Amino acid sequence: MLSIFDQGPPPPAPKPFNMAAHVLGRARATPDKIALSVLSQAGSDDWTYSAILAAVRGTATGFYEAGIAPGQIVLMRLGNTVDFPIAYLGAIAAGIVPVPTSSQLTERETASMIADLAPAAVLRDPAVASAPGAREITVEELRAMRSMPPAPFDMGDPNRLGYIVYTSGTSGRPRAVAHAHRAIWARQMMFDGWYGLSANDRLLHAGAFNWTYTLGTGLMDPWTAGATALIAEPGTDPARLPALLKRSGATIFAAAPGVYRKILKAQPQLDLPALRHGLSAGEKLSRDLHLAWEKATGGKGLYEAFGMSECSTFISSSPAHPARGDALGQPQKGRRVAILGSDGPVPQGEEGTIAVHRDDPGLMLGYLNAPEETAARMSGDWFLTGDQGAMAVDGQITYLGRADDMMNAGGYRVSPLEVEAALAAFPGITQVGVTEVEVKADARVIAAFYTAPQPLDESALKAFAEANLARYKQPRAFIHLPELPTGANGKLLRRALRAHFEKAAT
Repeated sequence: MLSIFDQGPPPPAPKPFNMAAHVLGRARATPDKIALSVLSQAGSDDWTYSAILAAVRGTATGFYEAGIAPGQIVLMRLGNTVDFPIAYLGAIAAGIVPVPTSSQLTERETASMIADLAPAAVLRDPAVASAPGAREITVEELRAMRSMPPAPFDMGDPNRLGYIVYTSGTSGRPRAVAHAHRAIWARQMMFDGWYGLSANDRLLHAGAFNWTYTLGTGLMDPWTAGATALIAEPGTDPARLPALLKRSGATIFAAAPGVYRKILKAQPQLDLPALRHGLSAGEKLSRDLHLAWEKATGGKGLYEAFGMSECSTFISSSPAHPARGDALGQPQKGRRVAILGSDGPVPQGEEGTIAVHRDDPGLMLGYLNAPEETAARMSGDWFLTGDQGAMAVDGQITYLGRADDMMNAGGYRVSPLEVEAALAAFPGITQVGVTEVEVKADARVIAAFYTAPQPLDESALKAFAEANLARYKQPRAFIHLPELPTGANGKLLRRALRAHFEKAAT
């Protein structure tokens, strides 16, 4: 049998459709229910469904009055506050296209985005870096918009452009990934296929408001289901999360593996009576960490998922379908997934590239203004993820790593070419190579290897990286080498760099 999972497509998104209207569809039925609690050590800042709905629709009115029209783009340079999801959904409600970005990006990194997008406005918190050259709408102006009269939702074709996210492209240049309004419709397949989510749940996400993992799993999906979203206030120490989980009565906890690791390091035993299970995504969850969590919580499950910027999470384990052994899980019901070789789907059990069908409603429309690069990611009816896997006879998929040199930094995919291009401008560097290295069991960081007439000042290198790269892209180690390893054709062998790190560490 071939490695194809296909139990039929999901039902199509209704027409007309608006992503924000879909997310807040439960607001009229449960206006007084708490939609969001921002948790602090002292208490919580609570938002009802009616308050969120009014703020979103008022923001939509504010955008119109600011002269921004449906179809135009706004770049989001906002911090880790509730301003972020309200502005995001307010734009989508108005048919405007938001571009959420990490607040860690530098002025240099945002300059290329502004040049690419030509946004109608940049939504800006002055504490967040942004390049000049575009009109700005301040966070104070955004907050004032919330009390404006509600705008009607801009309804239309579910396949029209809804929002854009940036991913670190394999070419070394971040790519704008264009998604349709229908992308939110695809996320319903996660409710049973990963979350085990219902309206009765209270889902606490450990991430920041301005991280797309939090935006989807922590906010929009709970709201779509009519559940309550719980977010820890900015700067919360992971060691304090168990106390917040217990006090808030969270039934589901979502985080990246690194957060689970920090929690267990601080508290090897956890008393969380209301918690049903945890969710993990962003990077590969190790088997040891999984078992440690279950032991610490007295058997609470931990369910992993696989996705990417170009497609919503589509492979996962869940309470109804736990992963077997080291497998990720299986494609969610309604997804069509294959493991491809050079001649198409490979036999079950063989390694190949994980691919998702081009008709998946969560798949991107394409890379913005880059049709050739979009086409290069397709093989017939299949979108190639670039990740390797093997499918068992029961449909469960084991993750076998990347087929290229892409790195994972705290849940963000990072191209080594992008980091190398930034560091190459440092005075004295003649050649640079970047890769991901393991510093201890279950912990990996980005390391930079460079050639120069003599070793360079590491503090100066770190300061340069800090000025030119978002924190999650910055190398944590700089290693001077007499020469970088190359193949017969002179091409840099990034994977061979890891041996040099291990040698330097001994």
